Amino acid sequence: MKFQNFRKSAELFGAICGGLLIALPAIPQALAQQSVAQQSTPKINPCPRIFYEEPHNSQVVVPQGCPPNALTKRLAAQGVLPTSATPSPEQTTLGVGGEAPAPSVSSQRPVSSDQTQQPSTGAVSSDQQLLQPRQTPSTTIALANNRVNVRLVNDTAANVTYQVIGDTAPRSLQGKSYVTLQGLRVPVTVTFERQDGGQLIVTPQPSSESGSLEVKFKEATNAAQGRSAMRIERNGSVFLN
Repeated sequence: MKFQNFRKSAELFGAICGGLLIALPAIPQALAQQSVAQQSTPKINPCPRIFYEEPHNSQVVVPQGCPPNALTKRLAAQGVLPTSATPSPEQTTLGVGGEAPAPSVSSQRPVSSDQTQQPSTGAVSSDQQLLQPRQTPSTTIALANNRVNVRLVNDTAANVTYQVIGDTAPRSLQGKSYVTLQGLRVPVTVTFERQDGGQLIVTPQPSSESGSLEVKFKEATNAAQGRSAMRIERNGSVFLN
């Protein structure tokens, strides 16, 4: 019995030692494979030299953390850099930091504060003309509940066409006659023109009745005297154009 137990113990010990002998050669082999894999993986330079060579120097934004190239400096000065200039792994592998954004129109041609927009030479409606009234009003009236009554008096011999913009269609006022436009809500624009193509001298003046304005039309001797539109603002200022 003792001999049998000793034999079994010897067989078990032999099996354990045999397993160790088989496993030991595999450990260095696995470590060697891991080392080779690490060595075969190239290290990526996040700031490759290509960023600073043409055409990339003037066409590509460098990633954050890299020294700025010519384009990055220029866009930073203009304030038009993208929110993130970090390239994708694919871009970094190719040595590209991301395409540069196209500068906006305002950054290409900054407009100085003293530049003013010139009116177009084409036809402009009378309402649009009154959007830029004269600095000094022709007269001022007291309004009642933001409404005004306008009496148009045609002292010429020609018919006058008038229109309340956004309220009435064009209407005709015969010579030597008048018409009263009641309850116009301000701001309001009224246009007028002689049907014979002549010019009008327009004279607005407050009426004795509160919230009323009388506008007289007379024949003009030259084009510089001619007026074709009237604008009444919320504060009661009356402008002619």
